[in-house]
Amino acid sequence: MNLSNRFGSNSKTAILNDSYSDENHSSSAAAAVTSVVIPPCSGNVLRAVLLLFFICFCFSLYRTSGYLRIVSDSSSTLSRIFPSVNDSSSSPSPSPSLSPEEIEEPKLEEVLRRAATKDGTVILTTLNEAWAAPGSVIDLFFESFRIGKGTRRLLKHLVIIALDAKAYSRCQELHKHCFRLETEGVDFSGGEAYFMTPSYLTMMWRRISFLRSVLEKGYNFVFTDADVMWFRNPFRRFYEDGDFQIACDHYIGRPNDFRNRPNGGFTFVRANNRSIGFYKFWYDSRTKYPKNHDQDVLNFIKTDPFLWKLRIRIRFLNTVYFGGFCEPSKDLNLVCTMHANCCFGLDSKLHDLRIMLQDWRDFKSLPLHSNQSSGFTWSVPQNCSLDSLRPVDSKDEEESEPPGESTQ
Repeated sequence: MNLSNRFGSNSKTAILNDSYSDENHSSSAAAAVTSVVIPPCSGNVLRAVLLLFFICFCFSLYRTSGYLRIVSDSSSTLSRIFPSVNDSSSSPSPSPSLSPEEIEEPKLEEVLRRAATKDGTVILTTLNEAWAAPGSVIDLFFESFRIGKGTRRLLKHLVIIALDAKAYSRCQELHKHCFRLETEGVDFSGGEAYFMTPSYLTMMWRRISFLRSVLEKGYNFVFTDADVMWFRNPFRRFYEDGDFQIACDHYIGRPNDFRNRPNGGFTFVRANNRSIGFYKFWYDSRTKYPKNHDQDVLNFIKTDPFLWKLRIRIRFLNTVYFGGFCEPSKDLNLVCTMHANCCFGLDSKLHDLRIMLQDWRDFKSLPLHSNQSSGFTWSVPQNCSLDSLRPVDSKDEEESEPPGESTQ
């Protein structure tokens, strides 16, 4: 018994001396040791108590001085005896997950590069929430590529320019080349952009500005409204000598006749200084002709002397190949695209577009020798017509169903 007391006393003294001799040891650890009175006990219990003191002493050093290396070799032992020690000191903090808003969207240059043909040409269309909804215009647009002749493969070169968050989300569900185009202070979501309303005009001019930026990056483009149905590959019908080529609501008969009535819903533009200068002049002219949309302004400026100085080569595309509801292509053996122009109201547009697609399926189902000489014609327009198209005063924008063309 006396031996045990002496041994405990000597041990306590040794630990105290060690703790005071190291200036880096914490006072809390020393105080904890000196306050302990070891009762008389057996040798095994004494060793267990000393081991406990040692563990507490090492843990105190780790917590106060931060010397991780001192105890790293014995971490496995500590974790088995005190699992909470290992958990609190070495478990990594969970990484916060990124919200959808924090995930960086691909840059325009990256999207264009992935979609471009070997000669640097892309197909572009714009999309807002109303046209992106399931069963709406974008679904019919994709369907035309799938049932057209030689058009499905062109989808890999298509870039969809989403004008709002819902359109961008739907694009990602449908297609691999999507780009979100934001316009400061304007929200294109929430419904149709009716013809000639301020929202419609803003959307049209934002499109012109964006297309110029694509040219400035060195990419040729075919711009197509999503309500243009693609039935054949149009590239073979473009003019080799044209910088800016555009479809028409009404075609006079010659590709260089400025009396043609152009429609900006379908264009082919080659990237060069002439076309870039032309788009800049077109966009800047909006201030000279306020409350006019891009198509009307194009009609105003197409004979401007400045364009002659630019030496821009403008060509108008024949409605035989690039037709629309305004002037349907009369020969389904030649038609490349058909545009749901001269139409207002999304319901009317969708109604006639579905009939148009069915007309094309019926034509394709004919035997080859029959469809080439059948005289098959379109069943449209029906709900869409020139008589239905009339401008809307800006004050009517907030009305529930103002007249005008629902377009992109």
